[in-house]
Amino acid sequence: MPPMLVPALPLLLGATLTFRAIRHALCRLPLPAHVRADPLRTWRWHNLLVSFAHSIVSGIWALLCIWQTPEMLVEIEKAWSLSGYLLVCFSAGYFIHDTVDIVISHQSRASWEYLVHHVMAMGAFFSGIFWSRFVGGGVLTLLVEVSNIFLTIRMMMKINNAQHLLLYQVNKYINLVMYFLFRLAPQAYLTHLFLGYADQRTLGTFLLAILLMLDVMILVYFSRLLRSDFCPQRVPNHQHKDKFLTE
Repeated sequence: MPPMLVPALPLLLGATLTFRAIRHALCRLPLPAHVRADPLRTWRWHNLLVSFAHSIVSGIWALLCIWQTPEMLVEIEKAWSLSGYLLVCFSAGYFIHDTVDIVISHQSRASWEYLVHHVMAMGAFFSGIFWSRFVGGGVLTLLVEVSNIFLTIRMMMKINNAQHLLLYQVNKYINLVMYFLFRLAPQAYLTHLFLGYADQRTLGTFLLAILLMLDVMILVYFSRLLRSDFCPQRVPNHQHKDKFLTE
């Protein structure tokens, strides 16, 4: 087991406070008029800006980790690198920050799916942070953040009612491709690897259970994405007023 060069708790606290500072800085940026007119949209816009920053950094970082330590592609439990370990801490700090932001902003009901996702993600990442196991699996999971870059652009444009713009139309196809390459494909590959722990009673079995629940969530999100962007006639007209939070 690799030595802990830096205690885990200070790393998590530092990452969480970093995202809090990022949010504070991004809140100073000017808002689109349509977003500024609605307090709920304003909060969601700021929330997505932080998510966008996290996706850019962690998505590129995950690709670099795999390039530097390619054994993470096959040895999800024991493969380890300092860069991968710090990346998992960094992303866990984001999920802690976002969970707190949702709760203190009284958006738990509208964003309950995010809370469920964050709790499962933190449960998985803590295995790498505190036991230095499955860091490789955590890095592979974070490939999804490459897809999230384009997914977040999509959600921000929807909040701003900008679906009619050419950028939205182009991004929706790029987003679909990235969803396959960096969300569905890595998730299927990870599920295949973790199924090897199905007949055991180990940490790997616990992580497999989390992964299977995330698989279901990802497929549900994918169906919503296809329905909203490619089959809009099948979306009911009487959508909930806060539906943009999770669509």
